[in-house]
Amino acid sequence: MVRRLAVGEARVVDLVDQLGLAQSTVSKHLACLRECGLVDSRPVGRASVFTLTQPALIDLLRAAETLLAATGDAVALCPAYGTSEGGQA
Repeated sequence: MVRRLAVGEARVVDLVDQLGLAQSTVSKHLACLRECGLVDSRPVGRASVFTLTQPALIDLLRAAETLLAATGDAVALCPAYGTSEGGQA
């Protein structure tokens, strides 16, 4: 969803169509992102158009994806931290 909004503004219906998610799921995620100050919306007719307010978020996500690609399995399989029963980070 964030990647899509990085390309340009979108309505909920656009995100539903492009991401293949339920409308309720998209709306809930957008509400969360808006509460966090990561997206904003403006009314256009009966719809709302959403935009990404923090373009630097894309750089952060790319860095996280790179890190997880390099270490994700190690973290998931770590005996101390890989399960909710393990230790805390």
